[in-house]
Amino acid sequence: MGIDLMDKQHQQTSIKQWIALGAMGLGVFMGLLDVTVVNVALPTMVKEFNTTFTDLQWVLNAYTLVYAVTLMIMSKLGDMYGRKKIFLGSLILFVVASAVNGMAPSLLVLDIGRGVQAIGGAGMMSLSMALVASNFSGKQRGLALGILGSVIGVSTPSGPLIGGYLVENFGWPAIFYVNVPFGILAVILTVVYVKETPSYGKNQKIDILGMLLSAIGLFAIIYGLIVKESHPHWSWTTPEIATLLIGGLAVMALFVFVESRVADPMINLAMFKKRHFVGTIIVAFALGSGIYAYNAFLTALMQNYIGYSAIETGVRQLTLSVWSLVLGPIVGILSARFSNKWMISIGMFIGGIGFLLISLVIGPNVSFLNLWPGMVLMGITNGIVNPVLNTAGMEGVAPNEMGMASGLLNVFRQFGTTVGVVGLGLIQDGRYEKHLNTFLPNVKMPTQALNGIKDALISAGPFSGHTVAFSARLAKSPFAHEVQTIVVTAYNQGMIALTLTSAGIVVVGGIAAALLMRSKSESQDLQ
Repeated sequence: MGIDLMDKQHQQTSIKQWIALGAMGLGVFMGLLDVTVVNVALPTMVKEFNTTFTDLQWVLNAYTLVYAVTLMIMSKLGDMYGRKKIFLGSLILFVVASAVNGMAPSLLVLDIGRGVQAIGGAGMMSLSMALVASNFSGKQRGLALGILGSVIGVSTPSGPLIGGYLVENFGWPAIFYVNVPFGILAVILTVVYVKETPSYGKNQKIDILGMLLSAIGLFAIIYGLIVKESHPHWSWTTPEIATLLIGGLAVMALFVFVESRVADPMINLAMFKKRHFVGTIIVAFALGSGIYAYNAFLTALMQNYIGYSAIETGVRQLTLSVWSLVLGPIVGILSARFSNKWMISIGMFIGGIGFLLISLVIGPNVSFLNLWPGMVLMGITNGIVNPVLNTAGMEGVAPNEMGMASGLLNVFRQFGTTVGVVGLGLIQDGRYEKHLNTFLPNVKMPTQALNGIKDALISAGPFSGHTVAFSARLAKSPFAHEVQTIVVTAYNQGMIALTLTSAGIVVVGGIAAALLMRSKSESQDLQ
């Protein structure tokens, strides 16, 4: 009878753990979804606020910047004062900011609200993995981290689909209001079911200088990359870009110096001396810059050149994102039996093959029927690597540093995405312009008109060049078909180049995993 009672208590505890996982997964899903969900609402917001796309860019950038800058800070606070407390506070902040954003009377209020919302999103994201690791143990930990990884993998690509549906049926405020009821549910479940972790740093001093330096350095670097993305024709030596990037790197160097000297540093730099951990953050960076960054260009291909609507694009991108849901729990179980090192390495190589398949089919008549095999392989990569990466990142990490380990993985994944969007965009711009400059002069039309069209196409860039080439005004020209063919080919050349670059990035990530990460036997020796 005593044994039956113990089994019943164990079962109840297990159910509570899975409900707690649901609460944390819901918070993570909302936080990451809001990175991309706004994209499809921008055309509607332009009309509502009577503004331009340039001014609206800060609705996206405010979230991206603040989110990346505060990830490590929220991780450290969670390690010091209890991860549940900081996670819960972040969740409440996110819900309140979402409600304010939905009611925003002006663009300024919305921009500020997005920044505040990002602080909440960073807190939820940075502490979720550490909370799961401390709320589960043994084989259940691998499964739980696998499920959380599947949520992470599916959340960002779901933005266009969910955002498109909400905007078309309920208006742009709905993309923020939808967070309120689900956020309240997550708050209740977190309060009741999530177990608190010890306050490891209650006797330590807060490393305020380290937090300030990390925030300033990351802000300058990421903002510099955003400026470069917004002005692709500016040189890297342009003062507005060079000052931010060089200044940011200098501040981060000072941050490393300070962290090596203070008694209670924000980051234990010894973590970067561990070959295995370095391998995991390289993979996280490769995943962000290869897979996640590429999704923005894949979306543009489908909407701007193939002609799918936002919802049609979102539905087709389920081919990529659904694998995170399908494979996450399975991979979580397999990671308890097989080497994370080889699962990640093989997973990254699968993504490389997917990119190669896509590069072979890009052309004037490309459609989803041509793209889906490569997209499936990309999705399988995300579905395998993300859950295993979370588990691998926690291996050998002291309990009091799990939050920071989680935060660093997320920082490198987010930083990789930002660098990838800029880097891949520059590659595409270069190939696009080179093709236009080479072939447009061959069109037999008046020089003044030709120069005007070329300037308009280059100014519009690869994303919007299709709109210019197929505009009603140009369609009346006897040279329209020839110009349109050149523009589409120029876009395709750029798309092929950045696709092959993404293939190289994920393959490098796979090699890094194979060379740096621990094998199964090495991991067991540490336990």
